[in-house]
Amino acid sequence: MIWTSELLQLSATTFCLIIIAAIFLDLLIGDPIWLPHPVIQIGKLIKYLDRRWNRGNCRVLKGIGLTVTVVVSVFVLTCIVIVVAFMLHPLLAVLLQIYLISTTIAVKGLASAGKNVLKPLEAGNLIEARKQLSMVVGRDTDSLPESEIVRGAVETVAENTVDGITAPLFWAFIGGAPLAMAYRAINTLDSMVGYKNDKYEKFGWASARLDDIANWIPARLTAACMFVASLFIKGSKKQNGWKIVHRDARKHPSPNSGWSEALVAGLLGVQLGGLNYYQGLKSERATMGDRTRPLNRNDIRKTITYMHGGWIVFTAVGMLIMFTMGK
Repeated sequence: MIWTSELLQLSATTFCLIIIAAIFLDLLIGDPIWLPHPVIQIGKLIKYLDRRWNRGNCRVLKGIGLTVTVVVSVFVLTCIVIVVAFMLHPLLAVLLQIYLISTTIAVKGLASAGKNVLKPLEAGNLIEARKQLSMVVGRDTDSLPESEIVRGAVETVAENTVDGITAPLFWAFIGGAPLAMAYRAINTLDSMVGYKNDKYEKFGWASARLDDIANWIPARLTAACMFVASLFIKGSKKQNGWKIVHRDARKHPSPNSGWSEALVAGLLGVQLGGLNYYQGLKSERATMGDRTRPLNRNDIRKTITYMHGGWIVFTAVGMLIMFTMGK
């Protein structure tokens, strides 16, 4: 939190404690429905502007306007709220940053998403496992066998480690809650309008490209941090993990998602990607990793472990850099 440390007159130690507290707050309560969530309000703003602007000509320019309006508004409003809180009492500003940063990360939510698929699989309930998977992926899940359910869960946890945890932490280290919230606005824009279809191909172009830019560095750092974490995790195919990253990460349709996904495929010694169906339509995606063995339900648990190891190393490195810089 380089610039906010000077603005709010807080030390590097205090800012590191803010980030740690935000992570623990997320681990403790996640995203309870009774607590107001800023991302919901960001989504409402995007929907409102989408209805008004996504029509007629000049869709690309209007999409740029959407992206700039949403991201700048979220950033500026967050800055204002924090400064006002600081003027009332410094502790209030600290607590507010802890809460806001916690809303941008989803450690508990991502782990729960994987576990919610794993539990019914362990109970032999494929119907419930398919239902739980359908809540976190866009692909058709109604007739998936167990191995494909496992693949969907592994891919989801591996891929979303970046935009759900490490990327918002990356931007929080640089700019505190304002930049973390701006990142979450970018990611929400991409998830709502960044589709390659007739409605959003032009209007969502700027949102999708900005999301690619915002995740570019975090995605590669995350793969490195997950690899470091794997050195301490029993049963990891460490050398194979980095080999698969170099060979297959760029095969993913996203310039960023393939890094953590390819690493997990290599560490597990399995193959991810392949054939999916979306609303009955076939979609063939490039594979990552080698099919040295079939996927099994325990791979979900291992992927969650890699996810946790990755964000822990990522956070430790971020704190070390802050202390080294003397901020």
